[in-house]
Amino acid sequence: MKETIENLTPLAHAAQNRCFGCGPANATGLQLEFLLAEDGSVVCLPTVPDRFEGPSGYVHGGIIATLLDEAMSKAVRASGRTSMTRQMEIDYLRPVPSGAAIRIEGRVVRSEGRKHWTEAKIMNAKGTALAQGKGLFIEIRSR
Repeated sequence: MKETIENLTPLAHAAQNRCFGCGPANATGLQLEFLLAEDGSVVCLPTVPDRFEGPSGYVHGGIIATLLDEAMSKAVRASGRTSMTRQMEIDYLRPVPSGAAIRIEGRVVRSEGRKHWTEAKIMNAKGTALAQGKGLFIEIRSR
């Protein structure tokens, strides 16, 4: 991970949120906690439990996609907008170990109206990229 001291602020979310990725009210979910960096990107520092494995010792590919999707979504949310995934592309670079500390970063690259283009990556403790993604998120309006 980064050895420099970072100024990260917790990114608030609804207490009764049942989201599989970040919802504290979802006992079977990942319960990811995101932090806001000074540059507007989001950071998550989880250790993914082995119950989310594919091959023994490694995180399932669908969970890796979920981690990247969550980081990209939270990057849009950090600007006060709620969005949903329209399109997502994932590059699985190296296996992501379960039970080990990882770092996930997400950021908005460009916005046009309700469209937000994003990117995210997962890194190991040494800073090596394990997976990365790009996505298009569409801002949703409240009902």
